Amino acid sequence: MKINWQVRFKNPVFIWQLLLAVILPVLAYFGLEGKDMTSWDVLFSTLGKAFSNPYVVFLILSSLWNAVNDPTTHGATDSLTALDYTKPRKDDK
Repeated sequence: MKINWQVRFKNPVFIWQLLLAVILPVLAYFGLEGKDMTSWDVLFSTLGKAFSNPYVVFLILSSLWNAVNDPTTHGATDSLTALDYTKPRKDDK
């Protein structure tokens, strides 16, 4: 699986995708909303409960897979063009 991780982590959209891929399944499973996370203690406690539940871990891994996988290429790799990028490509017209 060849993925250009350096370039992906330079893209703030990708970082948000990863964060949301972990947090949203946890919040949904426990029936919580973002406003319920009132302290770091509550957040880490909720994440701890989530990672001890195999079903929630499966949901998180599925969400992460969807955030990382590029459906425009065959398999689970970046295209040869994307592997050569040194920064996220900006499509200018």
